[in-house]
Amino acid sequence: MLNWIIPASDELNMFIECYWFIEKTVISDRDSFPKLNPDPSAHLILSPALDKYSYTHEQQVYSGMGSHLLNPHQHTFELDHSKPFTHIGIKFRPGALYSFSRITSAITSINVVEPLELTKLITIDQALISHLFELARKQPIHCIKKLEHYLQAWIKDVRDDQHSQLVRRVFTELETTPISELAGKLHCSQRTIERSFRRVTHLTLKQYQAMAKLEAMLEHLYQRKSSDINWADLAVQFGFSDQPHLIRYLKKQIGLTPQKYALKRGLTIDIYGGVKT
Repeated sequence: MLNWIIPASDELNMFIECYWFIEKTVISDRDSFPKLNPDPSAHLILSPALDKYSYTHEQQVYSGMGSHLLNPHQHTFELDHSKPFTHIGIKFRPGALYSFSRITSAITSINVVEPLELTKLITIDQALISHLFELARKQPIHCIKKLEHYLQAWIKDVRDDQHSQLVRRVFTELETTPISELAGKLHCSQRTIERSFRRVTHLTLKQYQAMAKLEAMLEHLYQRKSSDINWADLAVQFGFSDQPHLIRYLKKQIGLTPQKYALKRGLTIDIYGGVKT
């Protein structure tokens, strides 16, 4: 399986975190149904028109063919990677799609996957999309440069209103400030902050903070050997009352205990713009 992740250029970094590519060329049982962790970011996924996709959470299945939009999601999705497929992904920063009028209307809710007519969003045809896939396999940097060339049109009609401006300030403050103290730091009411944040990101502040915490914890685990992880210390580091609380939390969020995640980290993945396996 071929995959890579490349950061966005400085010009687009305000809205796009990175681009990613993943391709499976043969049918195999290995990693056929990996898990996709919760993510506050939306992903625009370019895929050949006949490629099938499937995202499952409990009894809910989102399936289709071709390019699609993976909205911010609190759930852990199970992916169907049993057949060959090709994806180029654009990982937007949380709330960034609010600024792009061409695609904002596509988001109807969090926790869903929606089909898209890609050629209506980006001025390219299927032949050029196929060319992007060829470049992704052999010349990733060139692929991203060409893709960003077509995305430039989005910058011309970007929306930057009072809500997006406030939410950018919120993201900056959340790195060091509890939610309860944001109103004093930003000199506006908590209600105003909450309303603008939900309007831009489709998430509450608590939902976003919980997802960011989970992402940081999983990345911390991924970077360490199972034998090097002190679970009691980890619980304290990430603000849990004790180790059992940490275990219950991870079990609820990703369907695995911490020990099982550490052992099966290659199967519980965020290759969609996150940890690369």
